[in-house]
Amino acid sequence: MHRWDRPAGRKLLPAALAVALTGLAACGTGPPPSPSPLPTGATKPGHVFVINLENKSFRDVWNDQSDAGYLSRTLRPQGVLLSRYYAIGHASLPNYIAQISGQGPNPATEGDCPVYEAFNESGTTPPGQAQGSGCVYPASVPTVAGQLSAAGKTWKGYMEDMGAPCLHPEPGARDSNHAAQEGEQYATRHNPFVYFAGITSSPECQANDVDFSHLDADLKTVATTPNLSYISPNLCNDGHDSPCVDGREGGLVSADVWLRKHVPEILASPAYMQDGMLVITFDEAEGKESADAVLPGGAAGGLIGTLVLSPLARAGTTSDRSYNHYSLLASIEDAFGLPYLGYAAAPGLNRFGSDVFSR
Repeated sequence: MHRWDRPAGRKLLPAALAVALTGLAACGTGPPPSPSPLPTGATKPGHVFVINLENKSFRDVWNDQSDAGYLSRTLRPQGVLLSRYYAIGHASLPNYIAQISGQGPNPATEGDCPVYEAFNESGTTPPGQAQGSGCVYPASVPTVAGQLSAAGKTWKGYMEDMGAPCLHPEPGARDSNHAAQEGEQYATRHNPFVYFAGITSSPECQANDVDFSHLDADLKTVATTPNLSYISPNLCNDGHDSPCVDGREGGLVSADVWLRKHVPEILASPAYMQDGMLVITFDEAEGKESADAVLPGGAAGGLIGTLVLSPLARAGTTSDRSYNHYSLLASIEDAFGLPYLGYAAAPGLNRFGSDVFSR
């Protein structure tokens, strides 16, 4: 039995509608259409949204003077702030890979894979770790995307500025999407799905790993909204670049503008209002900040903090339980009744529980 399992028969509180209206008011738009009636007995998320921002430490984001005022002052009271949520390493790529596969860093991914090289596997060790080095894991290394498909669930990666679906370098080639360019601020390393041959060799990559522009239409109905929506803004809108190649300020200022525009659309969507969970997190802390916690799989990427919003969540609260990106993967797997992958299966790893959810 998962942490979310509870006796059926309770009605959801109308918190989802209040959250959506508040978010929309913050960005100056009108109220959303009337939602469908909330189901009875829902005890765990059925639609998970993950937004990854870039390279910001807890101390810089979650305070009253933060440049991310919408995130830290408007959204924070509507959700649960995980005040001891850590990244697993530096640089970006190991953290993204951890979130969808439970795999730990290797020398190539720690360098953000400037060359799109194959992973040379030399064996496996517990908990489910492929041994070796390289960027593109063989089809034998599973992901939560494959788990969801096998379970009859749906997933999509929404990558801003990617344009063509499933965009990645040719095997063995240098990655031309490491630095932002005018009109093209997509970063391959912020799209973890293309680092797994089990995904890139499947038609699902073309169908499911798509440009961010697809999200708006997919949010219109519950049926068209994936069970897992994994969202990577571009190199300006995720806060990575400052200033940005297009002249914008970048950093938390530009990230917050992006959130103010797009988060209300998610919160007002029928799928979120029915049984959604939105997780807003960061890949790693600024610079080479180290961890002050010991967690299964590591916390070497520093303290970042994460906000969880959901009709099922304890809105307006803070949890001081220790989490990392493997905890997020395990919590997604809990939501859909999936086995734990890699470090998500590590003994002693915390998963979202009664500190996050109210039922």
